[in-house]
Amino acid sequence: MKRLLFVVTLLLCATVAFGGTRKVSKKINKSPWEREYIWPKGKMPDPQPHQVATMTDELYKPDFKAETHREAYLEWFPAPSPEKRNGGCMILISGGGYETCCDIHLIKSWREAYTELGFQCVNLVYRTPRPEGLPVYQSAWEDGQRAVRLVRSEAAKRGYDPEKIGAIGMSAGSHMTLLLATSSQTPAYEKIDEIDDIPCHLNWAIANSPAYVTTDGETGTAAIFDGYGAGVGLSKVFKFDEKTCPISMQHGGADPYSPNGSTLIYKQLHKMGIPAELHIYPDKPHMELGAERAHEFLRQLGVLGPLEPEVALMNRFASDSARGRYIKEPVWPEGKMPCQQEHQWEPYIEWHFPKTLKTKAIQIVYSGGSYETNRPDGFEAAPARRYFNEMGITVVTLRYRAPRPKGMPKHITAWQDLQRTVRIVRSKAAEYGLDPDQIGIMGCSAGGHLTVMGTTSSLHQSYLPIDELDNLSCSVQWGIGIYPAYLLDDDDEEGYNSGSNGCGDDVAFHPEFNFDKATCPMFLIHGDADGVSSMNSVKLWERMRAISVQCELHTLALRDHCFQSEASPGTGSYNYLDRIAEWLRTRISFQE
Repeated sequence: MKRLLFVVTLLLCATVAFGGTRKVSKKINKSPWEREYIWPKGKMPDPQPHQVATMTDELYKPDFKAETHREAYLEWFPAPSPEKRNGGCMILISGGGYETCCDIHLIKSWREAYTELGFQCVNLVYRTPRPEGLPVYQSAWEDGQRAVRLVRSEAAKRGYDPEKIGAIGMSAGSHMTLLLATSSQTPAYEKIDEIDDIPCHLNWAIANSPAYVTTDGETGTAAIFDGYGAGVGLSKVFKFDEKTCPISMQHGGADPYSPNGSTLIYKQLHKMGIPAELHIYPDKPHMELGAERAHEFLRQLGVLGPLEPEVALMNRFASDSARGRYIKEPVWPEGKMPCQQEHQWEPYIEWHFPKTLKTKAIQIVYSGGSYETNRPDGFEAAPARRYFNEMGITVVTLRYRAPRPKGMPKHITAWQDLQRTVRIVRSKAAEYGLDPDQIGIMGCSAGGHLTVMGTTSSLHQSYLPIDELDNLSCSVQWGIGIYPAYLLDDDDEEGYNSGSNGCGDDVAFHPEFNFDKATCPMFLIHGDADGVSSMNSVKLWERMRAISVQCELHTLALRDHCFQSEASPGTGSYNYLDRIAEWLRTRISFQE
């Protein structure tokens, strides 16, 4: 109640002092939406005669008159229906290089999608082109901070919570979104009236392909050095103050406005313990990506309302109904197992052929278990196997040796088992009508570590050859790493990052990862709140990009280790197998 009274008081003060916020009627505006100017008459900071505030659909009309479009404004869209309202407001921010506001179609699609989700939507139309003699973003940032204050001031009138305001942007609009999300305590302009006493922080932010984030592009260019390397870092314009909010970033792996900008933003949020998501798509250019990932992010945060009850993954995929033929066999010939130790069990593989084969590709799957155990029938392996069988993929599950071997690194015997398994699968693929050169591996936690071993170090032999089979390659064509453990050298023996939580600049990969010339693409997914730090996956993505291997990466806000064991419908943790399936479909061919 106090908050609402405060907002109403401020609104009344502004009305008395400045004649109210200036609106333009539908007829004059020639638009079905309500237009509200951001600045009082004559009070706009840093006005420049070459700047206008308009979307490009107006700008390029033959009768466009610049003198009537000088001032930044908000374009209020109709409120969602009462039964759909979630109490939030979403500010939509176009990109255009700070030269124009050009994302006409994106603003339309965001308006439709977020209104349907229950948000009051409002389009921020800021001043462009870039100001002269000032940073490229300065006038837009001024407009942005003022716009957030106005949006907060209208919460009571328009029926949303003043502490439930977020923004979504694209490109330069994402740069501004990140400025608003991380730097609200730094004034972009001097106070002009009582509205400027209202806070201008956001409560969440969604940044699509943010531009100008790294120091090699912060003056308004593409990233000159691809956003990484000696002397390249995160632009200091982002302050990461105490009001920094949760952020979701979506970026293309081949974006000239470097995706490393998003990984650097994520790293700083991770240091501060602020929930965040990072979604990077291999080989994608500068574009909007992963719209549904942003919705899952908001759902996981509770912005869209209370989460539905969590559902156990094993209950969702409890049946082997899609499986046809089944074969079980040992990994090693009798008496030939290297580094055999009495306390370890005998490893074996199981072939799970689908009833309806739709691809010749083969997916090898195994679980984690700290290298002390692993279960091919547990939640980390069985549901994925069943899901892949339903897709028409042949799956081979591996139960590698455990507990940990004595007197040697914890992963050595499991690595030997994996290399031998890949050779067995390759040797028998043609016999089963499958492709020996379309083999992928997948594991969770310690199994994720094993997967990184298999994808980055297959040219490094883990045992001496024992027969002709070992003349075959143990390289694979893809890897799927789910919350991989033991990657970075600030972790403890249990795999938890006990030092800098994976964020330290001097944190390095453990030496077993060679990143050799057979290194293949990976799909990586990790809980943002995992004690086995999500920086394991983020830094692996960065290292892979540095050697020109494009991987897909997802982190999931508020989610811990084993995020998928139980998850709420509509969240990224619930839908993770769908993401893997989408990625696989870009790598292997199917006969539907």
